[in-house]
Amino acid sequence: MEPIKERLCIRVPKVYDWVNREVELPVSCHMGKHGFDNLDFDFHFDLPEDTDPYELDFLSDTCEASCMITDSSGNPVDHNCAEGLEITEVLQSGGRPEVTVTLPDGECVTLQRVKVLVRGYYVVRILDEDGDLCYSAPQPFATIQTFFLCAPEGTELVGHITYADCHASIVSNPHNCFQQLDVCLTLCLDIQMEAYVKIEVEGKFCDPRPDIDIVTNGSCPVKHAPPQCPEIFPGYSLYE
Repeated sequence: MEPIKERLCIRVPKVYDWVNREVELPVSCHMGKHGFDNLDFDFHFDLPEDTDPYELDFLSDTCEASCMITDSSGNPVDHNCAEGLEITEVLQSGGRPEVTVTLPDGECVTLQRVKVLVRGYYVVRILDEDGDLCYSAPQPFATIQTFFLCAPEGTELVGHITYADCHASIVSNPHNCFQQLDVCLTLCLDIQMEAYVKIEVEGKFCDPRPDIDIVTNGSCPVKHAPPQCPEIFPGYSLYE
């Protein structure tokens, strides 16, 4: 017999608005000896005595720079979700200002201006054909993005980063000394405004399904006796 449907009251997050945005952060330049020192490289090999890393003599023609998104401790985070990044709303004096926006179809609507802070870290690494040469200390980055959303009072920001990419390029001067290191970050922001609401739906209560008793052969292997040689033993006799 099918369960009887009835009206149910449930509490769920309602999405008031939802947008995606690709954000390219301004190129971060670490210039000159001061910029090199700020990167605070940790070398994975012993530098020759009296070597100044700033002079880049340890670099070969095959060396290249790259970078990765990390947490504050330098641990890599997944580029596809980037949970190590912080996404928070920047509170504004007087709340979220209302702004009249004209939609592409010509309709005018009133939205709220929401400022979103995205903050995280990246680590620069220099590697050659033999592997990693050195890692920088975690370098902070931040950006504030402004959105116009349906964000009435009582809604909260829920943000995710669905993708993050980081590129680094190292530049030396004609004397093979460090000139600058450029870092470019690209983030894909997923921004929602949500509030919990109680709604009435028609449905039926769920019950667990019956557990399935799966028959297995067991985990322990079955030991079989070695094959015999019945032609000679047992039963064969020299006196027959």
